[in-house]
Amino acid sequence: MEKTLEQFRSVAGRCRDLFLKKTADYGTAWRILRPASITDQLYIKALRIRSIEEKGVQKVADSVESEFVGLVNYSVLALIQLELPEDAPLDLDTGRVAALFDQHIEENLRLLQSKNHDYGEAWRLMRVSSMTDLILQKLLRIKQIEDNAGQTLVSEGLEANFRDIINYAVFALIRLGESKTD
Repeated sequence: MEKTLEQFRSVAGRCRDLFLKKTADYGTAWRILRPASITDQLYIKALRIRSIEEKGVQKVADSVESEFVGLVNYSVLALIQLELPEDAPLDLDTGRVAALFDQHIEENLRLLQSKNHDYGEAWRLMRVSSMTDLILQKLLRIKQIEDNAGQTLVSEGLEANFRDIINYAVFALIRLGESKTD
């Protein structure tokens, strides 16, 4: 478990670095996005990963790893958007963005620890392509919840699904990194 926590923190740090650099470049222009637009962006990224997995080749230079990083970062962005009140300003300073990013990653780390306690390290036995499929399934669930105005009868809500996407994307990045060193 200690190895997993170290790997999770390393991957999350890589994602955070890119998130904050893009914040420095673009500010918080993403604040203008409605929830469905964020979900669609995540869906496009996950579909691209699946397409590359199935075709075995890619024609656009962006790597599969960079798409998984994008899934982490857009999911954190979605969680931030869900948390902020509607009247929150569009422009957030970098310090606040960093604190919000860290808060959500720490919550995901707690979730990972709880799930790893119950499931063991079962995710290490999964194929990366299965993680991609589970991310796509979570996104279809999110789309349905959004279409239902955020209401569910017995199912987990938006936050739980975004958190699962973060963890599956981090797991995929860990597995892809390990396969490069094997």
